[in-house]
Amino acid sequence: MRATFSLGVLTALISGAGSVFPAIADVGRSTPLSLNGALDGLSVDVAPVKGSSDLALASSSVQSPAVAIRQIEESATPARPSLMQQAPIVPLASAPVRLPEVAQVLSGQASWYGPGFFGNRTASGEVFRPGTLTAAHRTLPFGTKVRVTNLSNGRSAVVRINDRGPFHGNRVIDLAHGAARDLGVVASGVASVKLEVLR
Repeated sequence: MRATFSLGVLTALISGAGSVFPAIADVGRSTPLSLNGALDGLSVDVAPVKGSSDLALASSSVQSPAVAIRQIEESATPARPSLMQQAPIVPLASAPVRLPEVAQVLSGQASWYGPGFFGNRTASGEVFRPGTLTAAHRTLPFGTKVRVTNLSNGRSAVVRINDRGPFHGNRVIDLAHGAARDLGVVASGVASVKLEVLR
């Protein structure tokens, strides 16, 4: 059986839509919408969009939460230069290590002195103290530095000449107690040494 509607029935249905669906009929009037009580308390104002330009303006003003948070962080954090913008780190140029030159090489016997002379003045005027790396030589100027190597054990020490001597036999240098201890000469009393006079 074919259902037919008269024009009058169709008109009545359309005109009665306003009473059946008031939210749809009043879209043009800002009306709170409610979905079966599930979203009670949440109202949405729907305003008519008159043209395409209004629609574009409305969509352009909407920002996602992530974009808004990033804009806040960027405005609160001071700008830092990137690694590419920072000046390169240039290592400090270290001065070349200059080793002392050997002006003269001598060899002979070394002796040492100490306990009976502590507190006395050396030939240069310094007070002779225990444990110093100094030595006495007959002719080298005061302040000259000499590398002394004990030929029996290979130990060496650099001493500073501040006294005159030794005046016994063929000895070439008289070591203070500190130097004799470092060279291992204290027990033997004398030792064969090599002297390297440094500039």
